Amino acid sequence: MNEKETILAVIHNRRSVRNFTGEPVSKDDLMTILKAGMAAPSAVNYQPWEFVTVTNRETLNQLADGLPYAKMLYKAGAAIVVCAVPDKAFDKSTEYAIIDAALASQNILLATESLGLGAVWTAAFIDESRINYVRTVLNIPKNIIPLNVIPIGHPTGEDKPKDKFNDKNIHWEKY
Repeated sequence: MNEKETILAVIHNRRSVRNFTGEPVSKDDLMTILKAGMAAPSAVNYQPWEFVTVTNRETLNQLADGLPYAKMLYKAGAAIVVCAVPDKAFDKSTEYAIIDAALASQNILLATESLGLGAVWTAAFIDESRINYVRTVLNIPKNIIPLNVIPIGHPTGEDKPKDKFNDKNIHWEKY
């Protein structure tokens, strides 16, 4: 398989993994994933993101306790919390910071898939109670927005990719 085919395979095989074995994720794999996140595009290359990497079992469980859509953290080997930092964004824009952090999140999800690991996006933003819970557990300052919590781990194999292509969502300009 050539590089283009490999990239497309990763994109199309990426799935939301909610079932993990509980096995830890290596620091080397987490660094590879974080580097991919930081390779994302951002407005004027300001890179208004920060990442909190969680590997402590007690902290993962505490996050799972308070986040209604992140119960898979109980079995995840790690989590990456992607944060948007408006003060670092182009024009100090909250909107740019959120968009840019979302792009970094997608890179994290694809890198995780490419390593044979699994991940799922669980939102903190825009729900104030979830944002505040993540801030409290991880001691994140008020000027930084925890956008999401991405549980990462070794998949059990239960979760499968979905074909999301729908040609009704494509509109061709006449030329």
